[in-house]
Amino acid sequence: MRIQIDLSNAILETDRLTLRPFRKEDLDDFFAYASVPGVGEMAGWPHHRSLDDTRKVLSQFMEEKNVFALELRENHTVIGSLGFHGSWANSDERFKHLPICEIGYVLSKAYWGRGLMPEAVRAAIRFAFDEMHLAGLTVCHFTDNDQSRRVIEKCGFTFCQKDTYQLKYDTRQAEEMQYILLPSAYRMQEDKNHES
Repeated sequence: MRIQIDLSNAILETDRLTLRPFRKEDLDDFFAYASVPGVGEMAGWPHHRSLDDTRKVLSQFMEEKNVFALELRENHTVIGSLGFHGSWANSDERFKHLPICEIGYVLSKAYWGRGLMPEAVRAAIRFAFDEMHLAGLTVCHFTDNDQSRRVIEKCGFTFCQKDTYQLKYDTRQAEEMQYILLPSAYRMQEDKNHES
């Protein structure tokens, strides 16, 4: 079951990040990471070639209200995004009757390898289950995207299946790995974390 997400009044804090709605003033920060070749392509979209490309996507994020800006708390720079979108599970017989969203995320290449994305994803998972009361979250990565795979595994998602994804910037399709996290598995993981 596809549901409408509105993050316009939501702000999540982690040790190093603030997850908040995008603002017009984020344009330059957004362009700085979205224009780097290879960053968007890892998530299935072409890197931005102009400020106008970024302005269009920023307007879309602000209008649709389903994507967080990832702001680094130490200097208030936006270094990525994390959004709640329609999921492959919304048309899967096993899950289509449940309110499930897919999370998608992108991080500035300058900040890869610092554990920031697992930190953001864990905050989003908590919010999805504790505040939005979703029945599940899904996530995908292309088969050659090991960074995303590691984030997904660290955050407790379970592999479901392989599928193909039509690239937005190309006529080719890419093979993707699809994962799911249900509230019961999330609660078990949280209980283990509190015990240790």
